[in-house]
Amino acid sequence: MQKKQRITKIQLSVNEQDTPVVLGIVSTEPDYRLSLALNKKLNISLKNTGAVEFQDDKGKKLHFSRFSDSSGSDWHYQLVSNRTEKEFMLKKLINIDYLLLLQKPEKGFNYEGILSQLREIEAITGVFNIEISTLNDKNLKYLI
Repeated sequence: MQKKQRITKIQLSVNEQDTPVVLGIVSTEPDYRLSLALNKKLNISLKNTGAVEFQDDKGKKLHFSRFSDSSGSDWHYQLVSNRTEKEFMLKKLINIDYLLLLQKPEKGFNYEGILSQLREIEAITGVFNIEISTLNDKNLKYLI
């Protein structure tokens, strides 16, 4: 007779440093121009990486451009388009054109400096801090 294996429940804690800071950007500029402006202002090197691709509820394949920078620092920047044609990645954020994700911020990191730098860029109409915990969108899994 075989012994029954006990199932143990393991709880994983989510570290605050694992959760990215997400900034919503409003801009009419194309993605490549915006990435160049961000590179210049923030002294980073965003480069076009593979697009975020998935199928919507109707089976239509959607592509959202993505630019990334992980040039040796502890930081990882990602600029992801929130819209393609007439579709949105995060449907609750229809007024946001791009999402800037800042990975691995230090504990107690004050991103106000980055917000003010972004607001100085002519190509950007508005910048907003987006609380991921308040968003309940099924497509959020493609960002994080």
